[in-house]
Amino acid sequence: MRNKIVSVLESMQHPNGLFSASRKDIKTGYNLCWIRDTIYAAMGFEKVSSEAARKTCHALLDILLKHEYKIDWMIKQPHPKAAFRYIHARYNPATMEEIAGEWGNKQNDAIGALLFMAGQLERRQAGIIRNSNDIRILQKLVNYLEAIEYWHDKDNGMWEESEEVHASSVGACVAGLKEIRKIKGVNVEEPLIRKGEETLNRLLPRESETKETDLALLSLIYPYNIVNELQRGLILRNIEEKLVRQRGVIRYKGDSYYNNGSEAEWCMGFPWLAIIYKKLNMPGRHAHYMMKTLETANSNGEIPELYYGNSEKHNENTPLAWAQAMCIIAETEA
Repeated sequence: MRNKIVSVLESMQHPNGLFSASRKDIKTGYNLCWIRDTIYAAMGFEKVSSEAARKTCHALLDILLKHEYKIDWMIKQPHPKAAFRYIHARYNPATMEEIAGEWGNKQNDAIGALLFMAGQLERRQAGIIRNSNDIRILQKLVNYLEAIEYWHDKDNGMWEESEEVHASSVGACVAGLKEIRKIKGVNVEEPLIRKGEETLNRLLPRESETKETDLALLSLIYPYNIVNELQRGLILRNIEEKLVRQRGVIRYKGDSYYNNGSEAEWCMGFPWLAIIYKKLNMPGRHAHYMMKTLETANSNGEIPELYYGNSEKHNENTPLAWAQAMCIIAETEA
């Protein structure tokens, strides 16, 4: 099964290293590349090929270099913070052009995630930083987060929905800043990190003012590892008690996306929990969620985005690159 799951993820990667969120020929829009989804896909791919992960990171840096003028605009004139001025999270995987339009494109966590991945990969394998252009754009991303005041900026969050201050977005930025400051040539002032940490300590274990708990909070445990033991325990307890379902984990209570009378059950929630429990050295819980993960896959090794609530039917965004990658990590992560 693992070989099938890896093969499926490989089929979603483009020659330039970017990933479509789902099949390249799908008609739902998931043929496009999301920065965040591509980063999680690369994390999974790194378990198979470090060179492939490096290629993906370079492609993402190239996207931002292509749109450097927009980043400069926000840094120099941070107000008003109109949505169209933010770094977009979605791109054409062939041309690297941003997909224009209003759909919830203020996604600060995607920028934090990119800084986090670039920093980690550079420390683990030489060659992520190719030249001074890469250093320049990474420094500008740090300056961009400062310009938008990420620690209290209302963004659309991981799920591209209502504008709120999201713990998962603030946490991604904190983790990214902490990681990228270890790279020579990138300067991150300590107060920029501390402001985000203060917001997290006020918000957690909530995701936002309107959401008591949310699947996105798992990112603060893995991959970012920026919560303390008490915060981690509360996040896990809330998610397992309130969001875990038979075929996946609902994103939050009242989620209307693909809602058939009850919330959709997201498959990637199971391997996400499996990864966390493996890192916590709890083999029984890891095995439980790995079994649940494999039960969501079809005979071709494809893991869907989600199953309709309380049903055996999954939606058309199958396979989901993010879910495939999480399954690979859950099987291999030490």
